[in-house]
Amino acid sequence: MARRWKAATAAALVAAVAASGATLWWLSADDADLRYADDYAAHQPLRVVGYPSTGSLRLTQEVVWRLADGSRGKLASMATSDGSATEANATAANWVHSFQQGATGPVTAEFHGEASERQTVVLYFERTRQVKQINLRLDGNGGEDGWKVRMRETDPQEAASPPTWAPATPGGTLPPAGP
Repeated sequence: MARRWKAATAAALVAAVAASGATLWWLSADDADLRYADDYAAHQPLRVVGYPSTGSLRLTQEVVWRLADGSRGKLASMATSDGSATEANATAANWVHSFQQGATGPVTAEFHGEASERQTVVLYFERTRQVKQINLRLDGNGGEDGWKVRMRETDPQEAASPPTWAPATPGGTLPPAGP
């Protein structure tokens, strides 16, 4: 009987230590990581073609989520430092207006080029059959500000235009050049 009690006590102690470790991790996790986990759970998964870096993938997901949510201010806060706040806000408004409906459905992100400092991403919005190119880069001195998106499309027509060079479908081939 004493042996069973010791085994049960030991098992309970191990479970309590394991649970407290998980709790301590949860409490010590960065707020940004917690928000990211919440966003990830609340949105459709992003389909991926190509080779993103961890940072370019995360930023692309967040851009699509902000489009889906209609969060212009949060989207504008992801802009590179080479444009003004006015340009970022106007671009965010244009992108939300043009792509919000598509961003609420399935989206494929096709990553072009290597992602050590910058990357071009083509977003394919399945629901609306729209295509959008975004340009990402590390921002700040030596990339210290992390991955950001170029947001200088203040003209609504320019902001909604698909890229002329991208394949019509994710993973597709480029159209033949010339007649």
